[in-house]
Amino acid sequence: MTTATPRLRDRMRESIVPFLSFFSGPFSQLNLEPDVANFAVGNPQEMPLADYVSALQRHAEPRNKDWFAYKLSEPESQRTVAATLSARTGMEWDPADVAMTNGGFGALAVAMRTLVEPGDEVVFLSPPWFFYEMLILAAGGEPVRVRLTPPDFELDLDRIREAIGPRTRAVLVNSPHNPSGRVYPAKDLQALAAMLTAASERMGHPVWIVSDEPYNRIVFDGRACHSPAEFYPHTVITYSYGKTLLTPGQRIGFLTVPPTLPERAELREEVFLQQMVTGYAFPNALLQHALADLERLSIDIGALERRRDRLVPALRELGYDASMPEGTFYTMARSPIPDDVAFTDVLARHRVLVLPGTVVEVPGWFRISLTASDRMVEDGIPRFAAAMEEMRD
Repeated sequence: MTTATPRLRDRMRESIVPFLSFFSGPFSQLNLEPDVANFAVGNPQEMPLADYVSALQRHAEPRNKDWFAYKLSEPESQRTVAATLSARTGMEWDPADVAMTNGGFGALAVAMRTLVEPGDEVVFLSPPWFFYEMLILAAGGEPVRVRLTPPDFELDLDRIREAIGPRTRAVLVNSPHNPSGRVYPAKDLQALAAMLTAASERMGHPVWIVSDEPYNRIVFDGRACHSPAEFYPHTVITYSYGKTLLTPGQRIGFLTVPPTLPERAELREEVFLQQMVTGYAFPNALLQHALADLERLSIDIGALERRRDRLVPALRELGYDASMPEGTFYTMARSPIPDDVAFTDVLARHRVLVLPGTVVEVPGWFRISLTASDRMVEDGIPRFAAAMEEMRD
């Protein structure tokens, strides 16, 4: 064993310590208690969509002897995804460029292993999804943070430019952005594309965008959600159906590149290879068989928007500095004391679960999930008030 291996493992462990600490603390003790107002993570707090269950039941009936045999990326699944992407972007997507994966997590792992060589740098935005740093490290890359400034969390192109160097292989972008709920407009993505085009020409190799888009259908106020792939050929899109359907335990997603990418045919073989060595990163047979039906379904986005419109003004009236999300499940609020972990413990005593901002690299803040039920929102508001009053006392 080389000396580099344990150091790498230590860095990977360090990257998820805040995550593990939270989920072994108050969350593990209160998560299943029925009177708790649970805003901690994007888990369902109500029964799943009836049409989702019906679709799985229909497709669980085998049509042939290979119905549940080994599956790769099923052609029907690829056609379903390509048709959706074509309608969304206005570009003619090739089904052969769609790799079906076991959720967005699997798609990101495959993307990193496909693009990154040992020592390559990957720029990512902070606050991030929990596992970006770990996935970059696991692929042999070097994570480079670009910190976004709360409460607006705007896409800071100047900081991204400063972070790009001769070893930069990719920039990891997440819009709609978890945890802030920001939806980056087309003009920002076009500016990012122009910047990376110039950087690629300067360095003599493409700087990729990895566009993590699991919330691209969960947007509010009639906004349009654009993908960097519409403006930049060297873009890899990763997606999970677990958000739109609020079924994170049913692992199906995809990885794809736009039809404007010149070397997309060569990339297919590499993606397939990395799906194999990542641990057979393909979704199971049943979810692929059902995908054409699942593609048409969505949780009630209007209900999420109504919860946002009820909760955020209420929090502001109570004295919290809370953001107004443009998409995703989440809003961010500033802790009334600097120690956000300590304050989330106070909230837990008041039977409210939220995610400490420290877990997503925003100390002094906390994240609230709008997947909480309407009852939890109404029960939670006076409990947020009581916790704030306790801090004032």
